[in-house]
Amino acid sequence: MSSNAVPGQFTLVLHSHLPWLAHHGRWPVGEEWLYQSWAASYLPVAEVLRTLAAEGRSHLLSLGITPVLAAQLDDPHCLSGMHHWLGNWQLRADEAATAGNVALGRHEHRLATAALADFEQRWRHGAAPVWRELIDADTIELLGGPLAHPFQPLLEPRLRQFQLAEGLGDARHRWGHTPTGIWAPECGYTPGMEVGYDAAGVTHFMVDGPALRGDTTLGRPVRDAEVIAFGRDLQVSYRVWSPKSGYPGQSAYRDFHHYDHATGLKPSRVTGKTVAGPDKAPYDPELAAAAIVRDVDDFVRTVRERLISESARIGRPALVVAAFDTELFGHWWHEGPQWLAQVLRALPEAGVTVGTLADARERGFVGEPVPLADSSWGSGKDWRVWAGDQVRDLVELNDDIVRLTLDTVDKMRATEPALRDHVADQLLREAILTVSSDWAFMVSKDSAAGYARDRAHQHAHAVREIAAAVGTGQLAKAQQLAAGWGAADGLFPGVDARRLGSAGSGGFAAAVEHAASSAEGHA
Repeated sequence: MSSNAVPGQFTLVLHSHLPWLAHHGRWPVGEEWLYQSWAASYLPVAEVLRTLAAEGRSHLLSLGITPVLAAQLDDPHCLSGMHHWLGNWQLRADEAATAGNVALGRHEHRLATAALADFEQRWRHGAAPVWRELIDADTIELLGGPLAHPFQPLLEPRLRQFQLAEGLGDARHRWGHTPTGIWAPECGYTPGMEVGYDAAGVTHFMVDGPALRGDTTLGRPVRDAEVIAFGRDLQVSYRVWSPKSGYPGQSAYRDFHHYDHATGLKPSRVTGKTVAGPDKAPYDPELAAAAIVRDVDDFVRTVRERLISESARIGRPALVVAAFDTELFGHWWHEGPQWLAQVLRALPEAGVTVGTLADARERGFVGEPVPLADSSWGSGKDWRVWAGDQVRDLVELNDDIVRLTLDTVDKMRATEPALRDHVADQLLREAILTVSSDWAFMVSKDSAAGYARDRAHQHAHAVREIAAAVGTGQLAKAQQLAAGWGAADGLFPGVDARRLGSAGSGGFAAAVEHAASSAEGHA
C-alpha cells in the first residue's frame, strides 16, 4: 500500500445500455445510435480495460451490461451493420481530408482504422468473448439486470420477476457467469422489490444517492432483506457529469453537438458554452490531452478528499461510489476513454484503494438496514420521468399490453401446458419491448420523442395483433404473425413462456437456473 494511502474504497460503476434498435430505423435514430456508441464507447472502453489488465490490474470497476444491449452486440445483423459502419467512417474521414480539413481527416482516419482492426480481430463474431475475457480475469465485476430495461416499480410483478430471472439466465448463458449484482434500470425502486432480488440470488444493486438521503458512504441492507443497496455519490459523480457542469463541457474537449454536415464528423472543440456552432474553434487533440491530465488530477484529488472527510465523519473507512452511463466515455465525451485509463492508474498511485461493488460488500463496507422508499436516478429522483403527465398515455398503454399479454399466455398454456409455443414466446418478447423504460425517458426528455412513441405503439400493435388471432382461434394466422414480428424482434431466443409461472410461484432461483440451462437448448 502507498505511503500516502487514504482510508476506504473507491468504486467506479459503468452502466451500458441501449434499447433494441436492430431493424427499427437507421438514421437519425435507430441503428446509427448503436453503431456510434459501439465505435465511440464500447470498443475503446474494452480496449482500456484490456490494456490495464495486461498491466496486472484487476477489480477495476463494476460494469453493467443490460441483456438487451448484449443481445445486439452479439446479433449477426448488428455485427454486419457495424462492420459496414466502421468502413464508412474511414471513407468519411478521407472525404474530410480531401475537402480541405486535413487535421480532422487524419485524426478521424487514425481512429477509424484502429477501430476497424480491433473489431475485425476481436468483435467480428460477437461481443460475448470480449466481455467474458474481462470477467474471467476479474478485471471487472459484471452487473446484470432485467431483459429489456423496464422501469420495474411500475411493472406488473409477475412480468417484473420473469424479466429479472430471464435476464440473469441470459447473462449466465452468454458469459458463463450469473451476476450477483445488478444495475436496477433507471435505479428505479419501490418497497418489496428487495424480496424478489433476494430470492433471485441478487446480493446488491444500485440506487441514486438521494434514495439513501445522500449518505452513500456505506452499502445498506434494504428493509428486512439481506440484499444491499449501494448509492451513487453525487458530489464525486457530478465532478465528471452533472446537469450543469463537469469535465466534458471544458473548452478544449471535442464538441458533441456541432457536426460537419458533409461528412457527419465533429470538427470543433467546445470553445465556450455560449459560442455558436459555426464560431467554435477547430478541435486540437494536443490541447484536449492537456485538459485530460488536469481533470484526472482534479478527480483524484476530489476522491481522496471525499474518502478522508467521510471516513472521519462516520468514524470508520468509507466507500465512495461514482456511477455513469458507459456511453459517456467516448460517445458523449470524446476523450472519456483516455481519462478513464489515466484515472484508473492514478487513483492507486495516490493511495486510493479501488474495488468493485462486490469487493465493497465482501470487505464490509456495509451499514445498518435502511427503509428504502420509492426512488430513481431521474429528474427529481422520483418517478416523474416514467410516470408523469407527459407519459401518462404510455403508462396506460403498458398496463393494457401487459394485462392482455399475460391473459393470452395464461389461456394458451392452459390448453397445452407442456409444449413450447413460439407464439406465446413472441407475445412476451413484444410486451417486454413495449414496456422498455427508454420510450418514456425519451418522451419526457423530448429526445426523439416521436420515434419513442412510435416504437412503443409498434410493439403494442404486435401484441394486439397476435393476441387477437389467438383469441379468435386463428392459430395459423397467429403463428404467421409471430414469425413475421420475430424476424425483426427475435432477440432472446431462449425466452420461453412456460417459465412465466415458475418465476412468480416456483421461486426465482429455480427460474434463473432453468432460464440459463434452457437458453442454449432453445437458441
